[in-house]
Amino acid sequence: MRRPYGLEGLPHQVTVYEVGPRDGLQNEAAVVPVEAKAEFVARLAGAGHKVIETTSFVHPKWVPQLADAEELLTRVERRPGVRYPVLVPNERGLDRALALEVDEIAVFASATETFAAKNLNRSLESQFDMFEPVVARALAAGVRVRAYVSMCFADPWEGPTPIPQVVEVGERLLGLGCYELSLGDTIGVATPGHVTALIEAFGSPDRLAVHFHDTYGQALGNTLAALRTGVTTVDASTGGIGGCPYAESATGNLATEDLVWMLDGLGVETGLDLGKLVETSTWLARLLGRPSPSRVVQALSKG
Repeated sequence: MRRPYGLEGLPHQVTVYEVGPRDGLQNEAAVVPVEAKAEFVARLAGAGHKVIETTSFVHPKWVPQLADAEELLTRVERRPGVRYPVLVPNERGLDRALALEVDEIAVFASATETFAAKNLNRSLESQFDMFEPVVARALAAGVRVRAYVSMCFADPWEGPTPIPQVVEVGERLLGLGCYELSLGDTIGVATPGHVTALIEAFGSPDRLAVHFHDTYGQALGNTLAALRTGVTTVDASTGGIGGCPYAESATGNLATEDLVWMLDGLGVETGLDLGKLVETSTWLARLLGRPSPSRVVQALSKG
């Protein structure tokens, strides 16, 4: 066991919001069998995860890798104390989720005009016409709602995203009743100073989470910067799989194993078993037919 060396200004505990089964698998070229997806979710719960974003109710035409959402949810054996949220794009998706008695959903918004058009077929303003009834109906049904905002730092078409624009979108989502707002670096261009400035612009980190892609190798540094502002929830994907099917420059997510290795070394608790995570990623890499991009998985799996 490594001896931890902490840093001032870090939280005692961090919640890792696992997105591998949804954000990870949605960008894979191959369609993973539903029984393997159910095993993936079970392995993640066995490694200590308390929140596992399991699938998405996006139309199968747009994300065929997740077309089996209903079947998967009937196969997943829910463990006490573990949350299994799903992504819901609109009211039709919400109807599908409510029919399966889902108790937590996530909606996804854009911080830029162009990505709203490409990803949601909406304008930056009219996207809220889609979210408002989804959030209202979910809350009325006793379902918790999380919100994602994509392109919080820049997008490939418009360049850097103005911080006030991100804050306006985020605050409107929180104002609808979302319990948490995940700030997404969709194309992985953020750097620690930019991360700090954006979070501080919200005034309080209490309802914020972060979601970094590792395109330029900045995800861990950006995470550390976010933690030092007071953020305590970090999105990550086991094995570092994933991306965004609507943004070609969005490469893999921050790998859960890389995050846990860093946090263990800092003495920050996650409740996750790194060995079991590495075993899961090694199993998943064989299933996907390619090695895990996670540096920690690559290093530890050799042993």
